[in-house]
Amino acid sequence: MRKIIGILLLVGITATAQDRETLYKEALVSLNEMLADTTKIDFKKAVMLVENAYLHGTLDTLAFTDEIDRLTKFTESIYKNRSLLYKEQDSLLVKKQAVLFSVLKDTIPYYNETGKYQHIPFTYDFEDIWGRKNWENMFVSKLLQTRKGNCHSLPYLYKILAQELGTNAYLALAPNHVYIKNQNRKDGWYNTELTSGQFPNDAWLMASGYIHLDAVVNKLYMEALSDKQSIAMCLVDLAEGYNRAFPANDGAFPQLACEMALKAYPHYINGRILRAETLKKILEQKIQQEGGEFNTRIRENEEYKEAFLAMQHEYATIHHAGYRRMPEEMYLKWLNALQAEQEKYINKEITNRNKSN
Repeated sequence: MRKIIGILLLVGITATAQDRETLYKEALVSLNEMLADTTKIDFKKAVMLVENAYLHGTLDTLAFTDEIDRLTKFTESIYKNRSLLYKEQDSLLVKKQAVLFSVLKDTIPYYNETGKYQHIPFTYDFEDIWGRKNWENMFVSKLLQTRKGNCHSLPYLYKILAQELGTNAYLALAPNHVYIKNQNRKDGWYNTELTSGQFPNDAWLMASGYIHLDAVVNKLYMEALSDKQSIAMCLVDLAEGYNRAFPANDGAFPQLACEMALKAYPHYINGRILRAETLKKILEQKIQQEGGEFNTRIRENEEYKEAFLAMQHEYATIHHAGYRRMPEEMYLKWLNALQAEQEKYINKEITNRNKSN
């Protein structure tokens, strides 16, 4: 931990009182300790650290954990009272995954000592889907409060609850999208899509045309991510939030967070893009501070020329790996295609096997 704090001091992030920047520094240290195996990997804690830093330390952690506990207990109660059509040796694990999916996506009647009630499912929020207007729209805490989320908060919540239930859930990526991969003995790996509440096959993921074959080969997309890779995603989330909290920052914190994340997850496309954008920002700031025209300074200054070539190399490497930018309107059409053409994209075997008796 001391080594990381030393690095932060070197890049100009001072340890002041409990202000917003200090919260970011402490979150960075805690996430890196998870990656370094000096503390236990805890995805719920990682998400809370990221969100609390952006919220000036005002995240209601008690309400957050209480709601996670309530959902966990509710899932466990449903689990005890349901049977599954799936009868393989891993049926108990599969039933837990199926019930968790149901808790997130289904309206479920239940009773307690005061009467009959309905559990309200979590739905997709089509407003500001990538958090451009309000970064909090990406947060699990917002999802817990409003029951509305997106392809970032919904799979994050699923993974948090799976961790609490003692089962596995693997985040996976598509262009501008996060979903869940699960597996069982009979079917192997299968996709769990929380935005639409479906179990799509891989053809759906490829249907947009924005997943280049090279991107799959180079593990940019469609790979089941380990717990450490998921923590690396949280580190990049932290850097993204820092950029929004401090838009005039010098790039040092985001660059350090990206380097830490990419050490654990070298193929993480969002981390690679943010690192390239940060290198560009740092170079532009240096030239702006000194004055002069950008292209002229690049030609005249050997240090700047090397930095510019490194930045260009980063962008070129990202493109050659198979990344293609997906426009928002195409992304929304892609999501809607799953609903409109279910017969074409739904994994019917998984859908049927997740039905309960």
